[in-house]
Amino acid sequence: MKEFARQMEIQSCCDQVNGQHLHYLHAGAGRPLLLIHGLLGGSFCWRFNLPVLAQRHSVYALDLPGMGLSDAQRDCNCSMQAQADRVLEFIEHEKMAEVDVIGSSWGGAVSLLMAVDNPKIRSLILCAPVNPWSTLGSNRICFFTGLVGSMLLRYGLRYGGRYHRPALEAMYGDRSRIPPGTLEGYGELIQRKGRGHNLLNILQNWKHDVETMTAVLPRVSARCLLIWGTHDRAVDPRSATLLQEAIPSCRTVMVDSVGHLPFEEDPEVFNRLALDFLNEPEHAMGN
Repeated sequence: MKEFARQMEIQSCCDQVNGQHLHYLHAGAGRPLLLIHGLLGGSFCWRFNLPVLAQRHSVYALDLPGMGLSDAQRDCNCSMQAQADRVLEFIEHEKMAEVDVIGSSWGGAVSLLMAVDNPKIRSLILCAPVNPWSTLGSNRICFFTGLVGSMLLRYGLRYGGRYHRPALEAMYGDRSRIPPGTLEGYGELIQRKGRGHNLLNILQNWKHDVETMTAVLPRVSARCLLIWGTHDRAVDPRSATLLQEAIPSCRTVMVDSVGHLPFEEDPEVFNRLALDFLNEPEHAMGN
C-alpha cells in the first residue's frame, strides 16, 4: 500500500473521527470528492481512478473504520449508519461546504444514508449499491451471522488465503481483466488483525440498515448516477430500476460485460462517466 501511494504521488493521511482512526488518501484540488469503498475494500480500490479524478477535483479516498488501513476495535460499530455519520463528521472536520461522493456496493449504501436531507452532498455516483431490492447473498449473511458461520468467517479471513482468488474472480465479469497485484492488495486488507470481527459487526447490522434505507430513500436530496455492470453477481443489476425509481433525481448507466467493480474492471469507461456526470450542469439532471 505504501508503494501504491508513492507511485500515485498522493498524500497518505490519518485523522480521528468520533474517536475512531481514519486513514485516507488525498490528491488534487477543486471541489471535494469523496470515494467510499465497498465491503472488505479500502482506498486501494480506487488506484485506477484517483489520479484521473484528481485532475479536476480534490479527491479523498477513505478507509472507513474497520476496513482498509483504518483498524478498529473488535466492538466498533461498523454499521452503514455509523459509517455514514463518521463520514459526515469528517466533512465537517475538514470544513467542506459542498461535496460529491462516489460509493461502491456497501459503500454506496453508506453514501445514500449520508445524502438523506443533506444539502452538503451535491451529487452521488453509486456503483452497484447495496439496496432493498437485491437479495443476492442474503442466505450467506444469515449463515455467517450464526455461531458456526461467524467462527468460519473470522478464521477464513485471517487464514483462508487460498479462497481469496475465487472470491475476487467472482467480482469480475471477465477474470482475465484482473490487474496484476490486485489479489495481493486486497489480501493485505482482508487479513489485518480483527478484520473478521469488524466484518461480522457489519453483517449483524445489515438487515436493520437496509430496512432503514428503504424508509429514507425518498429523502435523498442529491442528484444520483447509478453505474452497474451487466455481469454483476454480488448486487442484482435488476434492482437498479426499482432503486432509480425510489431516489428523486436519479438515472442509471449499465456497463456491458463488466462485473461488480466497474471502476476497477473498466476504469477508462468509469472515469469518463464519472467526470461527465460530476461536471455537467445540475439542471441537466433527469430520470
